[in-house]
Amino acid sequence: MAGYFEAAPGGGAAIALDEVEISILRSLAVQLLELIGPGPGGEGEGEQDPLAGLMADGPSAPPSDPALARLFPSAYSDPEKEEDEQAKAASAEFRRYTENDLRARKRDDALGVVRSLDRLTPAGDGGAVLRLDAEQSQRWLGALNDLRLTIGTRLEVSDDEADDLFRLPDSDPRKPMVLAYLWLGGLQESLVETLM
Repeated sequence: MAGYFEAAPGGGAAIALDEVEISILRSLAVQLLELIGPGPGGEGEGEQDPLAGLMADGPSAPPSDPALARLFPSAYSDPEKEEDEQAKAASAEFRRYTENDLRARKRDDALGVVRSLDRLTPAGDGGAVLRLDAEQSQRWLGALNDLRLTIGTRLEVSDDEADDLFRLPDSDPRKPMVLAYLWLGGLQESLVETLM
């Protein structure tokens, strides 16, 4: 089980993680939460009326941060073409009604990762076995995907260059993030295979 997800009895998945892996995953998930932001109303404000929350409009402009733009892409834009005014207007309208919900789901996924890691009790060797039910597995899958998209955007990775990542010299300052990107990819792939 070490290093990759395996099927857990009764559905879901399990993985053995050492203290360093737990720390890295938790840190990355917290950074993702910070990137996504606290949501409408922000932290520290009182309970928002649930109906008002449902009716609140989201942003209509795409995020300026490239990583956020990757997590919250324009719905009617073709990245290979220049966006015309009709596509811009349709994307703005779609974003206005969907982005708040998408941000909330991504926040919930990342928070689910943090909480499940916080519940782990390391064994004598400093490692622990993380057991996820089916719903938690889906949250992890979403968060792992969001983390890979974010790191890939920061590294400016394209599909054509993915193989070059394995050949980066140790002296390259991007190497730690590349290792995290590749590791998260392995975790994501093993979780997908486990859940199929």
